[in-house]
Amino acid sequence: MKGKLVRYQKSGAFHFITFSCYRRQPLLNSVLAYDCFERELEVVRQRYEVAILGYVLMPEHVHLLVDETRIASLSIALQVLKQQTSRKLKSKGQAQYWQRRYYDFNVWSEEKRAEKLGYMHRNPVMRGLVAKPEDWPWSSYRHYSTGLRGAVEIESFWTAWEREQQQDTEQRRVVVPTLAR
Repeated sequence: MKGKLVRYQKSGAFHFITFSCYRRQPLLNSVLAYDCFERELEVVRQRYEVAILGYVLMPEHVHLLVDETRIASLSIALQVLKQQTSRKLKSKGQAQYWQRRYYDFNVWSEEKRAEKLGYMHRNPVMRGLVAKPEDWPWSSYRHYSTGLRGAVEIESFWTAWEREQQQDTEQRRVVVPTLAR
């Protein structure tokens, strides 16, 4: 890569992030590795208060569609994610788990957001890993198609609807005892 990589953070845009395993090796290519990555992604989501709109884990790389964090810079959150997964997944004698840098594309429009989500969710199909996006368990596709929660909380219509239902239920709990007096 020539020149300095320019990142536009604190811009109010979503970010389409891609990063790869060291030398594009298929180091994530196991249920153990995929599950570990999802657990750590959820920990980072909560710790840094980052909204995750979508993701897909591939054998040798990861795609994320995320908002900016509320706690620190996005680069810090990604650094922590890569460090934690590397510590848990790296084999003895293995020098490095992840490539040092990551690709960051600012997503400014709803059309581009939909395009990036579609690209991510079709990635396992295009690579011949599965026949349909819903067959790949390590992505946000199933959440978008069914509303079911997975290992990583996805910021979507489903999540917003669920929060509204929860707030309505909590408000009813407060109102009912007051009226009973």
